[in-house]
Amino acid sequence: MNLKATMAALLLVTAGSAFGAEVTADRAFPAGHTKAEIILAQATSGSHDHDHDHDHGDAQIYKGYFEDSQIAERTLTDWQGDWQSVYPLLRAGALDPVMAHKAEHGDKSAGDYKAYYEVGYRTDVERITIDGDIVTFYRDGQPIAASYESDGSEILTYEKGNRGVRFIFEKVAGDAAAPRFIQFSDHRIAPAAADHYHLYWGDDRAAVLKELTNWPTYYPAALDAGEIVAEMNAH
Repeated sequence: MNLKATMAALLLVTAGSAFGAEVTADRAFPAGHTKAEIILAQATSGSHDHDHDHDHGDAQIYKGYFEDSQIAERTLTDWQGDWQSVYPLLRAGALDPVMAHKAEHGDKSAGDYKAYYEVGYRTDVERITIDGDIVTFYRDGQPIAASYESDGSEILTYEKGNRGVRFIFEKVAGDAAAPRFIQFSDHRIAPAAADHYHLYWGDDRAAVLKELTNWPTYYPAALDAGEIVAEMNAH
């Protein structure tokens, strides 16, 4: 290859990196998608089609503004996989860059944001796996598993006027210690593979629906702390 062709090729590669992909230290991902989304696309390929970008397909839905007619029932397929709680990362200081980022764009200090998420993320369930209809909760490495089936969904209206949808599943078999109800919230209102989610659980369906301050949050177990920070800052 002559010098002119070599320079042209280098310029093409540079342009592709700048405009066609998000580049990390060790690999590049298609534009508009992050590592968590690629992992989930691979894990759920063949299960169902879904569209997803940083605004979750619709920025207004992500913010909690949507019509009832847009809501569609979902199955546990949307949350299949191996998931880690982000609470240990928060406590270890690994999410401090996220709190700093929020402080730069919000109305609280990084310390105030961390205190808020300390309450929100708090949980003793450090890992959850979902395989078919079997949900397994891990506390100190010890599994508790049960089979769940859909129990519909509920719309919640918040103080500032936006709304959210909880997708609810009820235990039909399994360990007695497993919660009777689990409720997913992931800023989506129709079938799509989750890249993270908030999970609420308990034995009283109505009481769990009223929980608004503690929302244990889970990201793919394959992500390290730095990748989770990047995911959070991207949203």
